[in-house]
Amino acid sequence: MDVELRQLRCLVAIVDEGTFTDAAIALGVSQAAVSRTLASLERALGVRLLRRTSREVAPTATGLRVLGHARRVLGEVADLVQEATTGRASLRIGYAWSALGRHTLAFQREWARSHPGTELRLVRVNSPTAGLSEGACDMAVLRTAPDDRRFDTAIVGLERRLCAMAADDPLARRRSVRLADIAARVLLVDRRTGTTTTELFPPGSRPATKETHDVDEWLTEISTGRCVGMTAESTAHQYPRPGIVYRPVRDAEPLAVRLAWWRDDPHPSTRTAIELLSELYRDA
Repeated sequence: MDVELRQLRCLVAIVDEGTFTDAAIALGVSQAAVSRTLASLERALGVRLLRRTSREVAPTATGLRVLGHARRVLGEVADLVQEATTGRASLRIGYAWSALGRHTLAFQREWARSHPGTELRLVRVNSPTAGLSEGACDMAVLRTAPDDRRFDTAIVGLERRLCAMAADDPLARRRSVRLADIAARVLLVDRRTGTTTTELFPPGSRPATKETHDVDEWLTEISTGRCVGMTAESTAHQYPRPGIVYRPVRDAEPLAVRLAWWRDDPHPSTRTAIELLSELYRDA
């Protein structure tokens, strides 16, 4: 199946302009070329995209869905061209769970104030590299060291480990907990993007685990009281939720917060982002 950008542009132009004639004018081609391009797209997809009458041209139900995808694809291509030709007008920072915790808003505001020419975008991607290996971001916030030699990293700060539990859990009455308290419970973990493994516990006193795949699912399960979770301090700031409390795990090692980027293609703002985040964590 070969779908070309010119075919998607043609579909969008027909719908936006309302007629084949006006679409041809907008695209700078003949009306016959518009008809041929649309027909080739419908053949490639094997579906009818437009319903044509003597009075109007309207998308079919399938056409509406394809139209939405077409707009997104063309928008992404426009962003790609802009970044390639203008020196990257945006900085996309990916994260899997909790961005930068309590520093998230301060980072966004300070960046907008001091770097108005480079738009900052925070992108949530629940993958081990928070979207970096998938091309969804230019840099990524990671709380585990990547084992991919294609990436460089810098530690910008440290965060405490917290235990998340239901508000009516007996442990919630304490100001802090110990690893031994958690070892007697069922621990909810995300093996793909989480920061907690049973290796944090001494051999012979490791908790039973249950697996989850997303922070919202993690919180919902913990709120039932059937299990607890361990997470970075940033999660408590990013995801406060009724029925959930967080308590420091006083004998657990803190987590290093890293920024990661492609070693052979660093964003021009990489050093600036590292310095700003390091300053925010240091001042805190």
